[in-house]
Amino acid sequence: MTRRQVGSALLGGLLAATALTACSSGDDAAADGPVTLQYWLWDDNQQASYQACADAFHTANPDITVKITQTAWAQYWQNLTTQLAAGDAPDVWTNQASYYPQFVSSQQILDLQPYVDADKVDLGQYQNGLADVWVKDGKRYGLPKDWDTEAIVYNSAMLGKQGIKPADLAALTWNPGDGGTFEKTIARLTIDAAGRNGLDPAFDKTKVKVYGYQPEWNDGSQGQNGWGELAAANGFTYVDKNPWGTQYKYDDPKLIETIGWYKSLVDKGYAPRFDKQSTLGIDAVMNSGRAALTIAGSWTINTYLGDSAKQKFALAPLPVGPTGVRKSAINGLSDAVWAGTPNKDAAWKWVKYLGSADCQNVVGANAVVFPAIKSGTSAALAAHKAKGRDVQVYVDYTKSPDGTFLLPITDHGTEISQIVQDTMQAVVQGQAEPEAALKKANQQVNDLFR
Repeated sequence: MTRRQVGSALLGGLLAATALTACSSGDDAAADGPVTLQYWLWDDNQQASYQACADAFHTANPDITVKITQTAWAQYWQNLTTQLAAGDAPDVWTNQASYYPQFVSSQQILDLQPYVDADKVDLGQYQNGLADVWVKDGKRYGLPKDWDTEAIVYNSAMLGKQGIKPADLAALTWNPGDGGTFEKTIARLTIDAAGRNGLDPAFDKTKVKVYGYQPEWNDGSQGQNGWGELAAANGFTYVDKNPWGTQYKYDDPKLIETIGWYKSLVDKGYAPRFDKQSTLGIDAVMNSGRAALTIAGSWTINTYLGDSAKQKFALAPLPVGPTGVRKSAINGLSDAVWAGTPNKDAAWKWVKYLGSADCQNVVGANAVVFPAIKSGTSAALAAHKAKGRDVQVYVDYTKSPDGTFLLPITDHGTEISQIVQDTMQAVVQGQAEPEAALKKANQQVNDLFR
């Protein structure tokens, strides 16, 4: 599942929001007969879980049928854009934080706060901070559905050959100067054609057989799979306030030196050059044995720890940074109701059910994602443990008040993503220096808000 990249800009025209009807009575299904709700999602791994929720929901609400449509990430947003522009969007869709500000600005999402108030939905049942993401100016545009954090994914056999123990990874430190024990570990795991690792004076960086680290450079404006976490652990914050800030800080020295360190890994031969990287996805590279470790989100658990994995992988927490803590982005999805749906009350019933323990415990027990409700997270942990998987590191960040940070939620998300991603790729390819490039990018980003 992909959540971190923001694709092409949404193009749909404005749709006027329809006035909200009564929340606790006069439901569409009861007033007008049976209702079929169109519900869209992009993750095929989760379709079975949500079909089970839809079946249970229909049993409890026989006049409401939910039809689920699943399409891949890029096609999903293209189709949604087209349908919104045509005034024929799904009643409910899975929403992502980078996209939703544009839907809010174009008045395409229904404000759910009156429904939440009328039905007294307990917002405290969700993982801390997730419910607040979907609020602007007192209006609520979704209920949390799940969340994800980041961790180190490593090839167990490769670490064993270099005498590196799991306990060593659990104690990693990082700084942008010498890279700390994180860089030393990456160097030890980098092997050239002659079998020498990156700490050997005779190491040949022009003939690397296995890279110690596989970075993600198609990571938009947030660097969720690597540079964002390390920059945060170095004291960087993206924006003046979050959500809904208007001044970005990509010119912060804390970020500049973090990106400089990332580039140094490429210069030393510990990570592949961007223009020489495999066209395969990172998980395919890891499964091929061409890289020893990477940073990946909890949505990849089944990719790396599932039966289809071609290598034996395990997880470790992110390294402790100069601020004295390890930090992970926490990102969550929600379910949005189209402002133009003729089935508002029925759609709300479905969204409320999706956001309830009844559904999220089912999703958690299928061990695909961590549901937003804390009981659902417990169900997911138990399900993974039953399969012999230790995924606790993804959850541990949430136990510390400083362990997680929200990715930036502002207007102009797609434009910002393109500007920053192009800048990061130019830096790592040696086409620009980090300081000058990031200062220029920051000016371009902030000009969008003027």
